[in-house]
Amino acid sequence: MNIEPVIAFDIALHAPTAAAISALLYPHAEVVLHDLRSGTVAAIWNASSGRTVGEDSLIEEEFGSVSGEESVLGPYEKTGADGRRVKSVSAVLRDARGEAAGLLCINLDVSMIDSAVKLLSAFAGAAQPRPQALFSRDWREEINASLHDWLKERGLALSALKRTDRVALVAALEERGLFKTRNAVDHLASLIGTSRASIYNYLAAARSDAS
Repeated sequence: MNIEPVIAFDIALHAPTAAAISALLYPHAEVVLHDLRSGTVAAIWNASSGRTVGEDSLIEEEFGSVSGEESVLGPYEKTGADGRRVKSVSAVLRDARGEAAGLLCINLDVSMIDSAVKLLSAFAGAAQPRPQALFSRDWREEINASLHDWLKERGLALSALKRTDRVALVAALEERGLFKTRNAVDHLASLIGTSRASIYNYLAAARSDAS
């Protein structure tokens, strides 16, 4: 019986990509390579968060599961070690079987996020498929623009939306994949002046209507 060996995360394969990104964004970006197999930080460039190689990566706390099909996670906003607002965008690194084995994470100043996203695409290694569904702009801007376009197309005012309108709006945003981003529900809730629970109720109603 043939037993397929577990393919270990190969840091040497992805280190040049991480180093190149760090050099181009220096001193604005911290680049961290996470080993999802061991659950530790495998390497770090331009350390600014206080993290060290070998410590627990805490990826589960930041992203939840990264075993899905998404190639890029984020960008999302968080607070840095010094209290500054930073943004993070990450590319999932997969082994030869297509399983998530590592994560290339860029933490940087809010103003630099577009540069980081472009670099993740440009520096995808030969053995690593070019990340798909890269964000061309910040996900908050994507939701804001989609909301504006949706209202304009229907001649509706945000302050006058009925429940059926809100369900339809949420359905349209979900169809565009905008709820895959962390904290998107909270952002939309603040935009239309409702609660997180209400957004989930609208989502449930939209999915029920679609089935």
